[in-house]
Amino acid sequence: MADPVKPDPLRGVPTPFGRRAQPRVSEPTDLRRPTPLSVPRPDADGEVRSRVQRAIVIIPTYNERDNIQRIVPLVLEQDSRLDVLVVDDGSPDGTGAVVREMAATEPRINILERAGKMGLGTAYIAGFRWALERDYDVMFEMDADFSHDPRHIPEFLAAVEDADLVLGSRYQEGRVTVVNWPIARLVLSYAANIYARAITRLPVFDATGGFKCFRRKVLEAIDLSAVHSNGYAFQIEMTYRAFNRGFRIVEIPIVFLDRTLGESKMSKNIVREAIWMVWRLRWHAMRGTL
Repeated sequence: MADPVKPDPLRGVPTPFGRRAQPRVSEPTDLRRPTPLSVPRPDADGEVRSRVQRAIVIIPTYNERDNIQRIVPLVLEQDSRLDVLVVDDGSPDGTGAVVREMAATEPRINILERAGKMGLGTAYIAGFRWALERDYDVMFEMDADFSHDPRHIPEFLAAVEDADLVLGSRYQEGRVTVVNWPIARLVLSYAANIYARAITRLPVFDATGGFKCFRRKVLEAIDLSAVHSNGYAFQIEMTYRAFNRGFRIVEIPIVFLDRTLGESKMSKNIVREAIWMVWRLRWHAMRGTL
């Protein structure tokens, strides 16, 4: 029997329905050299969006020692405007110590250490608050496990010049750009997005993705103390709150590669939370209390 063909992230992967997905990238080099956007259009308030001067990539960690020391330098290579904030939940494997050592010789690396494992959503909220206290124009969400390729960051920075929130999409226009996921995990994720769109009416293809770029004013407009969800539900909630406030949301295609080191944080509780959270969001939006 012939060896199975390995999927090429830049040439597309099989979808759950047998089609092949093609990321919207004309050449592989476009990941590093995105086409500059035109002059930004005014936002909903009639104000022209300011050019991005400073950006920070927030990376939550729990037992990511091997990944974090590789991914942080790659993030910083993408643009001189970038800083990194690692939010570590007291990782037993010493992730925090590794980041502290890196930060001692690189001022663009920062760490926020918490006492224990408190969840993805609360880690991002803590990171957002830390960044809002400083002069950052945009704030990224990004995983530590290389499922989010740092080479996409320049595309986000280009897109956010004309947007308030940029989502990295694994399912844009029905194209699936996920590599190495078991078919059951892929179908679950794809179906979760169909379900979330149907309930919330969010006009995005990938509401559960975690590779995002927020303008400062989006996070300032959201009551972060009212956000209590984690996992898939946290990603849906943050995007829905931005949409509900009239911010301009743009999706760009990314290639999502499953982790090769460490363990996934996915659980049944995360799935259950996402199922009921979308109904809660819709209800509060209809009542005007979101």
